[in-house]
Amino acid sequence: MNILIHPTYFPNVAHFVAMCQAETVTFEMADNFQKQTYRNRTYIYGANGKLLLNIPVVHTQKDRQKYVDVLTFNEENWQRNHWKSIESAYKTSPFFEFYEDELKPLFVEPVSSLLDFNLQCFQTVCNCLQLEIKTNQTTTFEKKTTQYTDLRHLVKAKGEKAPSFELYIQVFNDKHGFINNLSIIDLLCNEGPNALNYLESQKIVW
Repeated sequence: MNILIHPTYFPNVAHFVAMCQAETVTFEMADNFQKQTYRNRTYIYGANGKLLLNIPVVHTQKDRQKYVDVLTFNEENWQRNHWKSIESAYKTSPFFEFYEDELKPLFVEPVSSLLDFNLQCFQTVCNCLQLEIKTNQTTTFEKKTTQYTDLRHLVKAKGEKAPSFELYIQVFNDKHGFINNLSIIDLLCNEGPNALNYLESQKIVW
């Protein structure tokens, strides 16, 4: 399967299931930025349940802005806040300390381009998973494609209908039960080296 998919902020489980089971992954690089998508948000499992981490972006006067041109709005120090939320959510998980040194630099080193940052996040997670994914990038935008299995719809955060994935133990399971399709960070911190086996074993019809 050759898939077309968006680079997103610490992709959720659905994105990684698709990517690790594909023969090739082509990232959509030529589209317009849209609000309320996983381009600049991800969800983790906090002490009070599902927690949104949203990257603020610099808004322009243009009606449409290319994803590749979107800059992060850093006056809010969102990197520090996101890392504190991740640390608080997963410090008691089985594998947080195992991956902490690889994840933390993403929240310390300066960020400007949202798209470049998302690609960094993707590569960091692949390193953690010891996963090699062959990727390509689009140069022009096509609304419809016959060249790929089009999974660009997975970028939508509002009203999404995610596949139901197999349960795994999450830090706050006893408080709120299993929360489906969170950021790959959740799976990584809870399942560690077994995360890749989990991703490869999910049976999904796209």
